[in-house]
Order: sequence, then structure tokens, then C-alpha cells
Amino acid sequence: MTLATTTRSETTKQFSTAMWWILAIVLLVYVGFTAAVLGFVFTASATGAIGGANGPRIPEADLPPILYSTATAVGYVFPLLIGTLMVTSEFRHKTLTPTFLATPRRGLVLWAKILVGALLGVVYGVIGVIGAVAPSAAFLAGYGVDTGFSSSDTWAMFGRMLLAYVLWVFIGIGVGALVRNQVGAIVGVLVFTQFLEPVARAAAAFVEGMDSFTKYLPGAASDALVGASVFSASAAQTGGGETLEWWAGGLVLLGYAAVLVIVGYLVSWRRDVS
Repeated sequence: MTLATTTRSETTKQFSTAMWWILAIVLLVYVGFTAAVLGFVFTASATGAIGGANGPRIPEADLPPILYSTATAVGYVFPLLIGTLMVTSEFRHKTLTPTFLATPRRGLVLWAKILVGALLGVVYGVIGVIGAVAPSAAFLAGYGVDTGFSSSDTWAMFGRMLLAYVLWVFIGIGVGALVRNQVGAIVGVLVFTQFLEPVARAAAAFVEGMDSFTKYLPGAASDALVGASVFSASAAQTGGGETLEWWAGGLVLLGYAAVLVIVGYLVSWRRDVS
């Protein structure tokens, strides 16, 4: 089979199940709710509607990118999960056996997953951006704060957010190829993204020099690529929050994806499947 045929088969396989759209709906609701809450609190605080004159405020000019970046700051776990599930579900349901029998060149199968993963990353990215931007822009406009839609920087950030989603899917594919067990892979992803890295980044705001290490963590690199994040903004207000340039953040995230995919291919993907 050619790469085109294998990719077409992989596309049918991924979009014929309910998992992708269930996760997409959860992503939209989760990001939309988070963006709505932060949009109300941040804009109301910045305009003095709540918190009083002496309350902590984020400058109004910084509000649009911070609120819009909620799509990646809290939503990146969804493309990571779908990328992981693209591979581990095949091991769990034993569908890799007929796939490898039809396409003995296993590298071709992995490339097909990467190509379809890029498509899923864009789809999830668009959903995430809509989920974050719609409620955020509504609160910004409601409180008389510029939405930033007239700025090319805002649209460039949207493009980087889509790129971040694609790279997160690639990382998920690498994790799935390396860790065959679906439960183990999902638990590992959730523990790292929802506990270990957030704790490390929070601690970096109070431990001198720690941000020199934590800025290279995948979530921090993703925030750097996007160029804004509610977590980076919070760290900056406490005196920490050293970040990479956006292009460096993208390279670091791409590096994680490349290493995981290559190691997963060499260590696990070529092993026998039952």
C-alpha cells in the first residue's frame, strides 16, 4: 500500500468512531467555560467593576491574548489525548494486527497516523480557538475593552495556537507508540499535564533559578509558542515566569514530538503484536 492509501484508510478509521467528536465537544465546553469565567473576572477587575481601585489588575492591552490563549493553556491536553488514543486504541482492540498484515511497512502506518494527526490537530485547534475566543471577546466588548481583532498580532497568535495543537497531537502519537498500554498512557499523560508540570511551574515562581529549567517543559514551551498564557501572566506578577521566544518554544515542542515518535518507533512500534 502507498502512503496515500494508508492515510486514506487511517482517516476513515479515526473519523468513523465517536471518540474524536466526543473529545471535541468536551474540549469546546471545557475551554469555553474556563474562558468565560476568566473573561468575566479579568475584564471586570481590569475595568474596576470588581476588586476595587486597589485590586490586582492585568493591563487591558494584555487581556485579549491572555484570554484567547486559554484554548492552549488549558485545552492542550485534548489534542495530546487524541494523539495517544490514535495509537493505544489499536493495541487495545487488536486492530494493528490486520493493519500490519495489509501494510507490512510499519513506518508507513506511523506516517499515516502523523498526517491524520495533523488534520485532527487543526480541527481541534479551530474548536479550541472558537471556544476560547467567543466568550472572551463577548466579555471584552461588554466591558468596553478592545478585542484585538484589528491587530495582525492577534491573528498570528491564532495561527500559532493551531500549530501548537498539531504538535500536541504528534506528542500524543509518540506517547502512544512508546507506551502501548492505553490506561497507563492516559494516566501518565493526565498526571504529568495536570499535576507534575503545573506544580513545577508554580514552584518556579518562588524558587530562584528554577524557571531556567521549567521553561523547557512541554506546557511552558507551548505557552511560549503561542506567546501568551494565563499561567505565564500569573507567574510574571509574582516575579518569575522566564519564557522562551515563540520560535524557540515551537522548536522545543517539535523536539519533544520528534524524540517520542522516533523512540516509540524504535523501541515499541516494531515489536510483535498479538
